[in-house]
Amino acid sequence: MKARNLFTLGAVAAALAVAGCQTDFPDGGRQVVRQTGVEGQWMGTDGVAVSTLQSGRFSSRSLQTGETLTEGSYTHRDQRTIDLSFYSLKSQQNTSATCLLANTSQMNCTLANGTNFVLTRSAGVS
Repeated sequence: MKARNLFTLGAVAAALAVAGCQTDFPDGGRQVVRQTGVEGQWMGTDGVAVSTLQSGRFSSRSLQTGETLTEGSYTHRDQRTIDLSFYSLKSQQNTSATCLLANTSQMNCTLANGTNFVLTRSAGVS
């Protein structure tokens, strides 16, 4: 009898675990993920390139040709300051930039040479 109760208890626990993994979403099954922090795609305000920050890696590509323009990495200095270190394929030089997360959809950046640029969070750039 004890073995039977343990089996039943195990079956109920397994069913609850499986049920807990299933979620219904109000928009028909698509989960909308709100991006936070800096990970994701960012568009330069000049409209020339889109940059991707993902898991410590930084890259940018031309919107016109799709070619990769830069490759590198990023680190968080603090919650709002991001340091970019990257190689420009066009100029064939390593460079860096410091970006300040102004809000959830804008970063204000300064290249090592003093040039300023702005990145805005991009929604679904292809």
